[in-house]
Amino acid sequence: MATTSAMGPTSKMSAHSHLASPKRTFTSLPTEIHLLIASNLTYPDALSLKHTNQYFYSLVYTGVNLKIEWLIERRRLHLDCPHDKGCELGSDMRFCRGSVRLLMKRRREHGECESRPDGRGCLVFGTKICTYKKEELGWIAVFKKFSWGVIRRVGMFLWWVSLALLGAGVAWFWMEHQRRREILSAGGSGSSFGS
Repeated sequence: MATTSAMGPTSKMSAHSHLASPKRTFTSLPTEIHLLIASNLTYPDALSLKHTNQYFYSLVYTGVNLKIEWLIERRRLHLDCPHDKGCELGSDMRFCRGSVRLLMKRRREHGECESRPDGRGCLVFGTKICTYKKEELGWIAVFKKFSWGVIRRVGMFLWWVSLALLGAGVAWFWMEHQRRREILSAGGSGSSFGS
């Protein structure tokens, strides 16, 4: 019995030792796997990964070839591309100015994805149907959104006008009160002199 009780805690610790081991994360993977993953990313995804930390900044390639591949892919999918000749491919900061920044923002918000089964699908996750795309508003929804915006703006205007009128009303009431006090005090002193 003494031997089984002595072995009990040891066997329990070895049985649960896999629970105490640290979980594997993306950053704990070998560099070769990081390079393999980074080489298969499109320019916006590679740029996002590059700016997560200093390690990936020095590891991930976002050079001219990747930018050109991304622009060609956008053209192939009939998506908007920068049309101006001022699109500089030299550095990420110069490349992401102007229309490229707006294109990447639209991509992040799933603005270029299609929810139709025969459409482009999700360009962010690479699936056939985008479940993250916001539904386009119909005419009634657009009218409601517009009218609520107008009501909100008019409401704020009316709020400030009513606040100003309230202040003017309080000032008028105070001035009338002061005028009546002066009349009563002048009338009261005159009546005391007359008697």
